[in-house]
Amino acid sequence: MKNMNWMANYTGESDFILVGIFSQSNHPALLCVVIFVVFLMALTGNAVLILLIYFDAHLHTPMYFFISQLSLMDVMYISITVPKMLIDQIMGINNISAPECGMQIFLYVTLAGSECFLLATMAYDRYMAICHPLHYPVLMNHRLCLLLASGCWFLGSVDGFMLTPITMTFPFCRSREIHHFFCEVPAVMKLSCSDTSLYETVMYLCCVLMLLIPVTVISSSYYFILLTIHRMNLAEGQKKAFATCSSHMTVVILFYGAAVYTYMLPTSYHTSEKDMIVSAFYTILTPGLNPLIYSLRNKNVMGALKKMLNVGPVFQETIK
Repeated sequence: MKNMNWMANYTGESDFILVGIFSQSNHPALLCVVIFVVFLMALTGNAVLILLIYFDAHLHTPMYFFISQLSLMDVMYISITVPKMLIDQIMGINNISAPECGMQIFLYVTLAGSECFLLATMAYDRYMAICHPLHYPVLMNHRLCLLLASGCWFLGSVDGFMLTPITMTFPFCRSREIHHFFCEVPAVMKLSCSDTSLYETVMYLCCVLMLLIPVTVISSSYYFILLTIHRMNLAEGQKKAFATCSSHMTVVILFYGAAVYTYMLPTSYHTSEKDMIVSAFYTILTPGLNPLIYSLRNKNVMGALKKMLNVGPVFQETIK
């Protein structure tokens, strides 16, 4: 019963106030249009990628299964922040209730944690495919892929269930203005009038652990992948392996770089403006970039897309 008090635990007022990213812009209307376009691109790109992987038999492999999971996370990731932000800007409101704020924190933390582990799983999959190609179909079977993906979602949700109730049970007796465009944990914690240093330390250690384990898996996987690529005699094999791994590494750098800044750098490096820009980068821009990264440089995905659009012959004639 005590854990349910977070729904009514906020300053005596009905809502928090999201200051938002538009208040920092000299051209909020233009910024609103740009974010809306990126939002549509992210939804369309990820939805198309999921459909291609589901319907095209040539893409029914572990690598593309994990890519479809990443696309699903990206769709959910951008959908929990951008629609409300755009609607609030159009309607001229910027309030969010405590239950809505708690739900936003839970979904955001769950998806961020799940993506951390999923990126590590994808690196392990590439390690198995390149370093153990003969045993790969047996070792990375469909059952194991489902188990690994489920594990990523489970670990992310554990993080969400841990951090959300603790964050929202702190008393909020300062200004109700959250200097952010959504309820992110560090921004919400700044409103608390109690000592949050112990919780911040625990959250820091939790984030270090959640980043350290996946980074260790990713680093180890790519160390052995690079050794294997170096031993390859075929230039075509080396090129294909590099192309596959470089796409994944691009996504890893974008995601983990922003996560390290947000949760691991000391508060002296943070300002509200910087935090919003970094958050906008990995909650709005990155979900829109991921489908492009995994599709434009991937012949199998582009082939499946051409087949779906039934324009393959046209492209072939153009090339000839």
